[in-house]
Parts: sequence; C-alpha cells; structure tokens
Amino acid sequence: MSDLTTLIAAHPFWVWAGLAAALLAVEVVTGSGWLLWASASAGAVAVLAAFADLGLPQAVLAFAVLTIASTVLARRYLPRSVLGHPAGDINDNVARLVGHQGRAVCAFQGRAGRVFIDGKEWAAELDEGEALEAGSRVEVTGVAGAHLKVRSA
Repeated sequence: MSDLTTLIAAHPFWVWAGLAAALLAVEVVTGSGWLLWASASAGAVAVLAAFADLGLPQAVLAFAVLTIASTVLARRYLPRSVLGHPAGDINDNVARLVGHQGRAVCAFQGRAGRVFIDGKEWAAELDEGEALEAGSRVEVTGVAGAHLKVRSA
C-alpha cells in the first residue's frame, strides 16, 4: 500500500487525470449519465492537484464534494433532453423519424409505397386513404417493423 501512496504523492495530476479518463470510459460504455460528473470532478481535482499542491485527504475531499455538487446540480437544472433522449434508445433511428416530413418517391398503390425522409428512402404505408401521388408531402406518424406509417402532410 505504501507504493500506491508514494505514486499518488509523486504524481497526483496523472493519478487524478487517469481516474477521470477511466470514469469517462466507463460512462461512454454504459451511457448512464451518472459517471460523467464524477469524471469531470476527477479532472478538476487533477488541475487542483497540479496547481494547489493538495495532499491526498484534501484531494479526496475535493473530489467527493465536486462529484456530489455537480451531480445534484446537473440533475436539478439541466433539461431532461440534455441528460437523456426522451424517446428512449438514442440508437433507434427509425423511432426518431416520427413527426418528420418528407416526400413520396413514387405513387402509393394499395396504401404501400416509398418515401424520402432525412436523406434516406424508406418503405412506408399510409395510415388513411388508398393512394398518394409521387412527390406528395408526407408526415411520419409511427413505425411498424421496418415500415414507416405516414399520412399526407
């Protein structure tokens, strides 16, 4: 244990910067939003340790206070859209299309056709009506598997 204490005493900036990087890596992997504040706090303590010559007890106390304060303040004052995507899975690019508008690529036949939305062509089916002309504006109302549900806009 004395080797670890010696390392921390000799290189406090790098120890805290390493902890910040490790916490950030875990945050990136998990995407929880909680470890981001601890990572930022460890980075701040690294800077404090470099310039203020903090001892280990003071650095740990600063880390604890900064982590608690930043987590509480972020959860209290940041809007929910910043902390997490309101639609759930941020990797679900199809569900995020609901409410977007686009154009019919070709005429819809039997309620089925293709639409161009956000730079991509999608299979679609009409919510209401039986036909839609090519080039007509559409709005996405839902998702059914790999098909978008659309209506005339």
